[in-house]
Amino acid sequence: MSTMASRFRFARFASATARAAGRPVTFVIAVIVIGIWAVSGPLFGYSDTWQLVINTATTIITFLMVFLIQNTQNRDAEAMHIKLDELIRAVKGAQNSLLDLEELEDEELDRIRSRYEGLARQARNRLDRLAAAKRGKEHPKG
Repeated sequence: MSTMASRFRFARFASATARAAGRPVTFVIAVIVIGIWAVSGPLFGYSDTWQLVINTATTIITFLMVFLIQNTQNRDAEAMHIKLDELIRAVKGAQNSLLDLEELEDEELDRIRSRYEGLARQARNRLDRLAAAKRGKEHPKG
């Protein structure tokens, strides 16, 4: 089996597992399993083995789910970046220099964020001045 085919199969498996894990029925099943385990405590005398079963099972499931969910999130984030890059590229007047921001160092991202925060402040100030001027016209002095 080729590397590309195995990646594709893993990606499909990871996505399907992440979707299934996020469904309410999966949560209900997990609660039922925990309930059965808790109710079986007296039957097993709350032994160390009884505790070890749930600890081991939940640890293994959690460990594996971290990788599956991370894979799905990475793919989703990558797809979102590509879609946003296409929108930036396609919009006339948009800054194509923003296409690969996720590849920049933190300091460069902070510098760009500061610039856009300044632009946002200026825009809000303009809106505030326009609203104040409009209120002044609606309420004649005098």
